[in-house]
Amino acid sequence: SAAPVVLPHQWVWRLFQAITAMGFKQPTPIQKACVPVGLLGRDLCACAATGTGKTAAFMLPVLERLVYKPRTSQVTRVLVLVPTRELGIQVHTVARQLAQFTSITTCLATERTVFVCLACGLDLKSQEAALRAGPDVLIATPGRLIDHLHNTPSFELTHIEILILDEADR
Repeated sequence: SAAPVVLPHQWVWRLFQAITAMGFKQPTPIQKACVPVGLLGRDLCACAATGTGKTAAFMLPVLERLVYKPRTSQVTRVLVLVPTRELGIQVHTVARQLAQFTSITTCLATERTVFVCLACGLDLKSQEAALRAGPDVLIATPGRLIDHLHNTPSFELTHIEILILDEADR
């Protein structure tokens, strides 16, 4: 028998399920300001203190877009550039938590780390394989991104629909 078809609005409920599982009760001020604008597909430039929910503020609209506009091929559609490995790990952790009940895949590529879904590899070959799989969301530091653009066959940014510069002032 065929698997049941999951409609986009059912996936959105899975985002709500993740929000609940993460313990979110009320949106923070930065989330109240950014999520509605992001859901409209508009550009955002926002500043807020550490720990105020900025990552969820930009990732929720991104994930909602990916849910409503499913991929037609194995390509990366969202690029999140982060200045440091540590911030990349934090953004990746939140993105994975928010997407945990969906089919959206995330990848973190920094100087010493790559995570794709539940798979982890530290060497460059593992990172290359992860990128060739075409995760929906790539979180990367500029140095590692440039390295992969030059050295990873078939890795390209031609299908990127959304670019996020996290901590763009750094």
